[in-house]
Amino acid sequence: MPPRRKLNEFERGRAATWFQDVVPKREVARRLHVSISVIVRLIQRFTATGRVQERRRPGRPKKTTPREDRLIERLALKTRTASSSIIRRQLRVATNTSISQQTIRNRLHGFNLRSRRPAVRPRLTPAHRATRRAFCRRHVRWTRQQWSQVLFSDESRFTLNHNDDRLRVWRRQGERYIDATVQEKVAFGGDSVMVWGAFSLHHRTPLFHVQGNLTGLRYRDEILRPLAVRTLQQMGPQAVYQDDNARPHRARVVNDFLQQSGVNRMEWPACSPDLNPIENLWDELDRKVRSNHPPPRDVQHFYQMLQAKWQALPQRIFTTLVNSMRTRCVEWQNSQGGYTHY
Repeated sequence: MPPRRKLNEFERGRAATWFQDVVPKREVARRLHVSISVIVRLIQRFTATGRVQERRRPGRPKKTTPREDRLIERLALKTRTASSSIIRRQLRVATNTSISQQTIRNRLHGFNLRSRRPAVRPRLTPAHRATRRAFCRRHVRWTRQQWSQVLFSDESRFTLNHNDDRLRVWRRQGERYIDATVQEKVAFGGDSVMVWGAFSLHHRTPLFHVQGNLTGLRYRDEILRPLAVRTLQQMGPQAVYQDDNARPHRARVVNDFLQQSGVNRMEWPACSPDLNPIENLWDELDRKVRSNHPPPRDVQHFYQMLQAKWQALPQRIFTTLVNSMRTRCVEWQNSQGGYTHY
């Protein structure tokens, strides 16, 4: 976080007191987390005038009163999706004050409110939140050793043509539509590869290419029997298998097979990808593939590249993700089963 450029009146008084106590200027700047130039100007003003208050500056007076500024803040916090034009209209109705949309934005910036794209998360009903809270209560005290016995699994789809709306380009005026500054977009991402994978602290399965629709029978015969169960046997009798609540995963043939195989299966709350560390692993794998040059030529080459990058992922990533499980549970518990930053 960059140093601030301003101090409030209380902080200016503290800085002057520390200066009188012969605290170095650089240490004062560090304590208040501001630039050293801010402290230098403050000390110069204090030495010359004996005051820490800033001098009044000439300029056009603000068009809104402090009360109207607080109303603008309340309107934005009441309806987080309201645009500056809507807040401007509501302010005019409430106070008969007409100001520009830029002034609305300036006042909100003064309250540290800025327009940002909302985070996208699955919809959580009260039942989902209750299930998530119950899961946290059961597992929040699990140790690293217990989490190391869990085999986390999931499927993920990777698109051959990656359309990222966050991409930015450097261009001059009039260069908007030249080839070098245009991002070509393919409908629905074009061709894609769906893979299944699983990992624990010390084990990882090969990636399995899921072609076509994944049914319960295919999940049992092509994934569980040759890949998941074999890895669980290598992990030992205390191993626990984790998968989400997708329909193929909860099919009767799958449940019967896992029970007959003696697999310990973890009960997983619905709509909870933020708890599954393999979601973060998919993001890391996608970044590794996107950074590869030249890019994959076709779907088969794309799958081979995914498999190679998966096997090349360093062990420290798996260690970090498994060690994060207790923190995830604590954050879930603190949010009462709500959204987390994972």
